Amino acid sequence: MTRKRRCAALAVTTALLGTGAVLTAPPTVAAPVAPVAAAAPVAEAAATATVVGETWLDARTVDLTIASPAVGASLPVRVVLPTGYAAQPDRTWPVLYLLQGAHDDYTSWTRETDAVDFLAGQDVLTVMPSSGPTGIPTDWWNYGSAGAPDYETFQVDELMGVLQQRFRAGTKRAVAGVSTGGYGALAFAARHPGTFGAAASYSGILDTTALGMPTVLNAIVARELLLPLTLWGSYLLNRDNWNRHNPYAQARALQGTGLYISQGSGLPGGDFGNLEGALLEGTLWAQAHRFTAQLDALGIPAQVHFYSGGTHAWPNWRQEFKASWPTLAQGLGLS
Repeated sequence: MTRKRRCAALAVTTALLGTGAVLTAPPTVAAPVAPVAAAAPVAEAAATATVVGETWLDARTVDLTIASPAVGASLPVRVVLPTGYAAQPDRTWPVLYLLQGAHDDYTSWTRETDAVDFLAGQDVLTVMPSSGPTGIPTDWWNYGSAGAPDYETFQVDELMGVLQQRFRAGTKRAVAGVSTGGYGALAFAARHPGTFGAAASYSGILDTTALGMPTVLNAIVARELLLPLTLWGSYLLNRDNWNRHNPYAQARALQGTGLYISQGSGLPGGDFGNLEGALLEGTLWAQAHRFTAQLDALGIPAQVHFYSGGTHAWPNWRQEFKASWPTLAQGLGLS
């Protein structure tokens, strides 16, 4: 876990182990991302996103900068091509989304895993979009402002349009993510039924209204000097909006989606140098069980891996990604 992620984990666990009061941000509130010059409000923006920057890192990997009307900002996205891409110019490709965690960025999957090599021969177009500084890929409430940043529309709709135009993306999709990206994977699949053939969460926040989870989310938002209420509003006064964004509350819509859910208990499991990560992983244990119990009650099948120990960090998530690949591949039509 990087120093920044350790600080974030410590902030969350301190909030949970303390009074439990909702956190508030400092008086100076930063915007989620730097706005595009003269960006139009979402309601008035053009329907399509525009590529404004392109940097090839190697023959298969390109970093795009995309001006998003939905977010009102230019955002980075890493795209990784399958090895057979150039040799098959008439083929379309299924798309795998890999979502970042909190306080990280779009490079995390290539920085922390061997996903590029692992996916080289898997006939899939892989995309790693930015979810903003908090790593929560959602449409922000921001007191009902029409121009609130909408990372969900950017990733689900705008980005797909770019991929279809420039990289021959097909219609089959799967999504996986760590931490807040795990939230995003299940939220996207539930809020857009039929769009994703499979979704995988590794240590994700899957029941946002479970005991302690609003405090976790508030701490994540406040860590980036943003007011917690700008996310989905008040947990009490805007409960309907929280439920609309809660995978647990929307679980019925996951019927027919291939699901992989993994979560560690956070109890001592060998990584004694990452106490903060173990504590944070442990805070997510009960809500993950509550979510999978909801799936069981609804008769929705899922591959579930609950394991003893583990920390909220990449060593566990690397293993879980590979374990989840058969589920993701099936959702992508690759098996």
